[in-house]
Amino acid sequence: MFSKKTLPLSLYPDPILKTPGETLVREQLASMRELKDAMTRTMYKERGVGLAAQQIGMAIRICVIDVDGKLHTLINPQILSLSKNTYTDEEGCLSIPKKFFPIERHWKVTVQYMDEYGNERKMTASGLLARAIQHELDHLNGIVILDRYHEHNQT
Repeated sequence: MFSKKTLPLSLYPDPILKTPGETLVREQLASMRELKDAMTRTMYKERGVGLAAQQIGMAIRICVIDVDGKLHTLINPQILSLSKNTYTDEEGCLSIPKKFFPIERHWKVTVQYMDEYGNERKMTASGLLARAIQHELDHLNGIVILDRYHEHNQT
């Protein structure tokens, strides 16, 4: 279904970016492995640290992240806990090219998800990986960084 090529990005204001993703079931996982590979190629080609399905035109709950040299595939991820500590940093998005916004995120996050083989996993991350997880989960929930930026900068 997905060739060895990269996938076209959905760019803001494409409505798919505001569409929450549907939960995937185990029976869909075999076909998701090929999609994950295509998403990963696209993320690397575009020089991103993460990519959510909405960013390639699909409203499903899968994303890929590579911050620390290790590829993370998160299917149906849910945040279990967030640290009280937050910090603001410049954040970009492949769907809003060449723009950066100061976004407040939690320093540490614990997320539960399914890997590409259907194994239930839990991960605690901090710093940039935690930021990337929060960013990609926002996409899976139909939230883009402009929403976070405007939410934070309203007077």
